[in-house]
Amino acid sequence: MSSTEKNHPTSRQTAGLSVSKKAYHHGDLRAALIEATRQLVEEKGPDSFSVSEACRRAGVSTAAPYKHFKDKTEMLVATVLEGMDRHRDKMLAALEGVPEGSPERITAIGMEYIAFALNEPGIFRLKFGGFTDRIADPRLEDGGQQSFGILLTEVAKCLGEPGITDEVRRRGFLLWSFVHGLSFILHDKGLAEKGEEFDLHTLLEDVSERMLS
Repeated sequence: MSSTEKNHPTSRQTAGLSVSKKAYHHGDLRAALIEATRQLVEEKGPDSFSVSEACRRAGVSTAAPYKHFKDKTEMLVATVLEGMDRHRDKMLAALEGVPEGSPERITAIGMEYIAFALNEPGIFRLKFGGFTDRIADPRLEDGGQQSFGILLTEVAKCLGEPGITDEVRRRGFLLWSFVHGLSFILHDKGLAEKGEEFDLHTLLEDVSERMLS
């Protein structure tokens, strides 16, 4: 098991949980449905998600979602957006206490990116498995750019650049490509064992230093 998996609860540990009805009774129906959707996507995968099952999980009628969502797709999009917000918050939190302008901040972002992919594989697949590619919702593109912007800002600081220059974008893209590809490798049961011989944090430190030197 990688250090990432040891330090973060996995989706398997949240499987079988039911949505607290307390939120719904306080009027937050939308949040309760998004949480039910998230749980089901993690437990059964995006392709097996159903609105009726989400309603049962949230303890509401099958008509309830249509007060907030037009259809199943809108429920899934809302769940992806909520997941992206959560992911950005975690990446920013990972930077706390790490020296400004240091490659260690890039490593911290990479570790959190991989942790999200491993701990919330259902949401990760929704975002990068083709589902969102078929949806013309500018919020999805904006969310992705905001996340990438966190990385670019840190790359600029490391390189001593005054802003997001072409060189910052080039190196940021190289770093993102590595971590994104590694996330898929570690998620694939047939490939994950190939990376078990390496310490993940040390690997990302090496890549960060090489890319930013």
